[in-house]
Amino acid sequence: MKPVIVAEKPSQAKAYADAFKTKKQKGFYEILPDPLFPQGAFLTWAIGHLVELREPKEYDSKWTRWTLASLPILPDTFEYKVAKGKYEQYSIVRKLMKEASLLINACDIDREGSNIFYSILTLSGVRNKPVKRLWINSLETTEVRKGFANLHSNDRDLHLYAEARTRQKSDWLVGMNASRIYTILLKKKGVSTVFSIGRVQSPTLFLIYQRAIEIENFKPEPFFEIEGLFDTGKETYKGKAKVKEKDLPLVATVLSDHAITENTKTPAKVVDVQEKEKRLAPPQLHSLSSLQLAANKKWKASPSAVLKAAQNLYEKKLITYPRTDTRHITPSEFQYLKEIAPELQTYTGCSFPLNTSPSKRFVDASKVQEHYAIVPTRKIPVNTNLSGLEKNIYEEVARTTLGMFHSAYIYKETTITTSVNDLLFYTKGTVPLDLGWKQLFPQKEKEDWLPAVQTAQPVEASVAIIEGVTKPPKLYTEGQLIQVMKTCGKFVEDEDDAALLKEVEGLGTEATRSGIIETLKKQAYIEVTKNEVQITEKGRILCQSVEGTLLASPAMTAKWESYLQKIGRGEASELQFLSQIESFIKQTLETVPSHLESKQFATLPEEEAASQAIVCPACKQGKIVLKKSFYGCSRYKEGCTQTFPLRVASKKLSPAVIETLCTKGRTGKLKGFTSKQGKSFSAYLKLLDGKITFDF
Repeated sequence: MKPVIVAEKPSQAKAYADAFKTKKQKGFYEILPDPLFPQGAFLTWAIGHLVELREPKEYDSKWTRWTLASLPILPDTFEYKVAKGKYEQYSIVRKLMKEASLLINACDIDREGSNIFYSILTLSGVRNKPVKRLWINSLETTEVRKGFANLHSNDRDLHLYAEARTRQKSDWLVGMNASRIYTILLKKKGVSTVFSIGRVQSPTLFLIYQRAIEIENFKPEPFFEIEGLFDTGKETYKGKAKVKEKDLPLVATVLSDHAITENTKTPAKVVDVQEKEKRLAPPQLHSLSSLQLAANKKWKASPSAVLKAAQNLYEKKLITYPRTDTRHITPSEFQYLKEIAPELQTYTGCSFPLNTSPSKRFVDASKVQEHYAIVPTRKIPVNTNLSGLEKNIYEEVARTTLGMFHSAYIYKETTITTSVNDLLFYTKGTVPLDLGWKQLFPQKEKEDWLPAVQTAQPVEASVAIIEGVTKPPKLYTEGQLIQVMKTCGKFVEDEDDAALLKEVEGLGTEATRSGIIETLKKQAYIEVTKNEVQITEKGRILCQSVEGTLLASPAMTAKWESYLQKIGRGEASELQFLSQIESFIKQTLETVPSHLESKQFATLPEEEAASQAIVCPACKQGKIVLKKSFYGCSRYKEGCTQTFPLRVASKKLSPAVIETLCTKGRTGKLKGFTSKQGKSFSAYLKLLDGKITFDF
């Protein structure tokens, strides 16, 4: 009997194995005797979630068909099963667990990592084995060995598992019941498609819908201002009077009151010149959401692509754990970052004197809980195979971290006040004095230099009335949507709800927000065009149907999230929370029919049959049909969940391609795919476990 270490995925297990001498076996590594494991150990892995909740029809045949009469779906006890296509690896993990002297949970250090480990352990039937927790923020060999030398007890881990398990069950209950309720009732209203409802995804979609309505209801209004062009004899500058009116005559009256004729040269005078030196501190270190926002703004990378790239960098031992909501580090991390800062300077090509005194803006152990900010590890990439986005993400993290050792950006802000017949015009401009940390982020500085003028200096003015138009709010970018989900408490009127949303950091978690956005895309509720998030007709119909209910309310989600976090701290009961969810579902079933009765909805385009009668590869009974923005099985109401995206890597998949995948499992070489970096490429597609994947 030896200790058994369970990693979350093969790549993570490989990183752990690099810290020891090992023999590779089928589905696991054998760690040879080592000071940390004198008798040796076994290191195995999950493949993400090896274990999942059973489908409703697996509890009771009455839940196979989608009917109101069969609702609510409330199992007496929740049952788990091995995920499709993962039984072989599950069997290996279970066998090792049964023979272990000690179990070590080495999955990701978050709720889902706890859930993955304990779900396998629970289904395996293994009992009464001691369990320890590996708790590290870096996959570097030194950190891995240090972590295994200082294993944690699993007390906290069990609380996190209770929270994750409760979240999983509640999401299942809400999704299974609400999705059926709305799909069935909307079909009666003439909308024939499947609607997926989620505890977090639905209020997130409603935020996007509200922005769309704001834009559609916006009425542009003209306004008028007074602008002056001033000539010093050598240079010119512009200024504006503090006049902004909807009515042109009011603005014209201001000019006549000051005896100013439009577009006529008029003597003027500089009456005041104010100069202030200002300082801007370096940006804080990155959390996942701030990194996603920055990457989306700079390279239009989707939040899910950023998370994937960051996860890859973590597994390549180049950055620390990416699923963090913290923007601070402890003195321990600061110490090693100070040591490698010269290497980071060489890597980025930025040389400057290092300020090695820790600042509370970056280094504050009291603000670090589960994880610290995303920073580089001691391993600097040299001849490392990085994708374009991975390279960009690494540089962003490295440069932001170097900013901690740099000086403030210092600039001079100048305000010139110019009088034209006692009508005052104001001009603002900034001049960089010391780029400081901005040296790390080369960019074209906005040219707003002002000429050198002095108080009482005469200038020549040409004044004009200029017309502008108010502009509507803009659509969210994907990066902004991540931020809106996190800060949505600002949009809530109720002070208590707003405070609660701030406390739980809005909708979703740092680790799940990008996945929620991807789900909204997959369900064809939103489309992203040129980095702008637009609601589809299907998404609009769903929002209209849930409007005025708790399913559209971020505040409801925040209350649930707050209770879930209490479970994670061992302060609240899973049974009590699930009881509240069951009450909510029963109430939804009672109230939604009357809520929808008076509402009218647009009809979606009729589902079209594909070019041939394609038999569903999953249930072997239904036909694959083309819907508005995806392909799906015609027997979805009987419980078949097989779907295919309409687009893969921006390429639209024809019915003929889907037919080939369903009948042969693999296509010929296809052209016209577009990578995240905007490059075109060709590839084969294959069908694997019901999902379309690339086969290069």
